[in-house]
Amino acid sequence: MRAILLLLALIAGGAHAEDAPADGRYSMTPAENGFLRLDRDTGAVAHCATENGVSACRAAADERAALMAEIDRLSKENADLRAKLAGAEAPKKPLPGEQEFERALSFTEKFVRRMMRLFREEAPESERL
Repeated sequence: MRAILLLLALIAGGAHAEDAPADGRYSMTPAENGFLRLDRDTGAVAHCATENGVSACRAAADERAALMAEIDRLSKENADLRAKLAGAEAPKKPLPGEQEFERALSFTEKFVRRMMRLFREEAPESERL
């Protein structure tokens, strides 16, 4: 809406959209049934118009074709990856054996004993057991 108001102000003032300051992100040029909006950051071009009191900007035809091609490519890639994922089996990891369990338990016990010893050494004399 702001862009349309700016365009109307420029037209009413006898200026052209090309004469607008170049410090904004968008450049607007009058076109048939509206104006063209150039995004100076991305180079995207859109045709903007007001229909039934509603302002709308639509991507230019060449950009739309490129966007649709990219959407189609990504959709196909997504479908291919989903098919590969559905066909792949999840790797089955065996449960740890008795020896691994005892090793982990021993490690945990040593860790807890060492922490308790550190706590006792760091505690003030009045709180030691």
